[in-house]
Amino acid sequence: MRMGMRLAEIVLGIIFLGAGLNGYLVLFGFEPLAPTSPAAMEFLGSGYFLALEKGVEIVAGIFLLIRRYVPLMLLILAGIIVNILAFHIFVDADLLLLAILITVLEGVLLWHYRESYRGLLESRPKHFR
Repeated sequence: MRMGMRLAEIVLGIIFLGAGLNGYLVLFGFEPLAPTSPAAMEFLGSGYFLALEKGVEIVAGIFLLIRRYVPLMLLILAGIIVNILAFHIFVDADLLLLAILITVLEGVLLWHYRESYRGLLESRPKHFR
């Protein structure tokens, strides 16, 4: 079980680190290493939004690979992953399988680290009781 979760962390980390670096190549005017959806690049543009999202992806990918703050990185990536999945379902289905893969990996890892989120899911914080 632990080996499978570690593998999921590594795969998700590599995907986001690669996607983030690929986005910065586009931002700096170089040809991307991996194919980039033209619709996605149109959506993200070439300004601060692309830099911000790709920066978060790089940092989260690195932290997943070195296994630091994994539950926090999963929460940070959750919003990005929901948008990636929705984008590929409704706008551009070219990379839908990759979007489904990262959604499944995210869900499995969130479930694995569910105890880390117990305090976030309380309706009343303990110090107010």
